Amino acid sequence: MKVRKVTAAAAVVLALSVTATACGSSDKDDKGSGGKKITIGIKFDQPGIGQKTPDGKYAGFDVDVATYVAKELGYAAGDIEWKEAKSADRELMLSRGDVKFIAASYSINDERAKKVDFAGPYLLAHQDILVRSDDNSIKSAEDLNKKKLCSVTGSTSAQNVKDKLAPKAQLQQYSTYSQCLTGLENKAIDALTTDDSILAGYAAQKNFQGKFKLAGLKMTNENYGIGLKKGDAGLKKKINDALTKMVKDGSWDKAVEANFGPAGYKHEKAPEIGNIVK
Repeated sequence: MKVRKVTAAAAVVLALSVTATACGSSDKDDKGSGGKKITIGIKFDQPGIGQKTPDGKYAGFDVDVATYVAKELGYAAGDIEWKEAKSADRELMLSRGDVKFIAASYSINDERAKKVDFAGPYLLAHQDILVRSDDNSIKSAEDLNKKKLCSVTGSTSAQNVKDKLAPKAQLQQYSTYSQCLTGLENKAIDALTTDDSILAGYAAQKNFQGKFKLAGLKMTNENYGIGLKKGDAGLKKKINDALTKMVKDGSWDKAVEANFGPAGYKHEKAPEIGNIVK
């Protein structure tokens, strides 16, 4: 008899435990009230775009965009769990459901669109070069011939310039963009190339302000979109509606100025939703 009482009590505890677990799992990425959370992928290492700061906070244009979108989906800033989305991992993170969406300098292209869906675009960037503020010798891509051109190891940006625009450019590959910037500052290299938004983010940092400038060459078009799991049309529409509202109420312009303004970044106007510039 005593055994039966213990067993019954244990069954009640087990049932309550299962119920609580089920409720907890459904709360994840559901609705932003009652402490429920949403997980969003961003870059952790791109100042001005997406960066985890030394004090454990998150900052950058993509962070501001993602925070605004999350708010429109019903989540307060405190409901967001940020997850690092490295370039090579983004499609896998979305397919596995590790994140609800990704805003991480994520250029829309045909190959990626086969694997994930994109909302947006929310920014039109271009491949450009960064030079020292007192250097007026580079006014076109052809002027990079015989110049020392830096990009990070594994990036195709510098190789694209050499292959298509300046075959005599001297490629210099460093491990990080920060090393390229130090080389540029010390005149070990002549120019750094990647997306202009990324370059502007670095140049806008306090320790670099006034030292560099963008050349404004616009060598490619990079349409930044918000990546989400393939087939979620409802979420895509909600995010597109949020991005449209962000532009209309002026929040988009404020975010651009706050994150890129100190670099003198001459950005394109906010793109129309669905307008992919080739």
